[in-house]
Amino acid sequence: MTNREKPKLIPEKMRLRTKLDSLVSIVIPTYNRARLLSRAIQSVLNQTYSNFELIIVDDCSNDCTESVVKGFHDDRIRYIRHEKNQGAATARNNGIMAAKGEYIAFQDSDDEWLPTKLEKQVNAFNSAPSDRGVVYTSFWLIDNGKKTLVPSSHVKQTEGKISDELLETNFVSTPTAVVRKECFEKVGMFANIPRFQDWELWLRISKYYSFKHIREPLVNSHRQPDSISRKIDALVLARKYILSRYFDAISEKPKILSKHYSDIGIFLCSKGDIKAGRKYFFKAVSANPFNAKLLLRTIAAIFGSTTYNKYDKFYYILREHAT
Repeated sequence: MTNREKPKLIPEKMRLRTKLDSLVSIVIPTYNRARLLSRAIQSVLNQTYSNFELIIVDDCSNDCTESVVKGFHDDRIRYIRHEKNQGAATARNNGIMAAKGEYIAFQDSDDEWLPTKLEKQVNAFNSAPSDRGVVYTSFWLIDNGKKTLVPSSHVKQTEGKISDELLETNFVSTPTAVVRKECFEKVGMFANIPRFQDWELWLRISKYYSFKHIREPLVNSHRQPDSISRKIDALVLARKYILSRYFDAISEKPKILSKHYSDIGIFLCSKGDIKAGRKYFFKAVSANPFNAKLLLRTIAAIFGSTTYNKYDKFYYILREHAT
């Protein structure tokens, strides 16, 4: 761990505990991220709320992950190692099953919490109605030096009963969330899908529980070059899964249904499968025929990959100038 990477420690006398002093179990799944893991662990240890256990689930890494973890001498840290690689969803689920806390929080091995995150979230639970299942915060998405605030202002309802809003898009990132443990007993745990495991879980939880949004960005989320979010095939498979599983609810809202079809079409075209992408654009237009941008994109796809790619590049430039 270099001096540049290691954040300053919070003095013990500054560490606070809330009124109820509830134990929070924090789960970090990790696989071959030894070069980044120290920052994530240290950001947890720097929390002003100190009554937590940190469960690090090593998904059969073949780098020096175990040595990195053992370099931290804190009795709140528990290390679990898989004997074979099973994926992030299984790693998180095994962490949940090992957890002793009333609340479960999640951190990713390449992200960073700000020091007051847990304290503010546990306080939000302490004053919450009985149906509050999740407290999450805004976060900074950092990609190639560019910072984007999530959720964006385009999301109309970010707290309370947000199941309808979640049908359209996910705006609750896993490392920002603290979840009442009973939620997992009620709805089950993370589904083993290649992407959007958190989105699918929030859709299940939101049927029974309310969400609280702390608007302050308290997580720095660093998108890595090898991130699963950059793998188009995983995006397509997972988005089809979401659409299929929640089709009855989504199909009641034609504009949202159209967006799901359109997004899948965009993913397919971005990997060069214009023919398959067109089919989804046609479905999107059928659900919402008065969307001018969608009509233009569909027409571009009809003329083939060259025309579509020119349109997509032009649209990207316009969107970048508008933000």
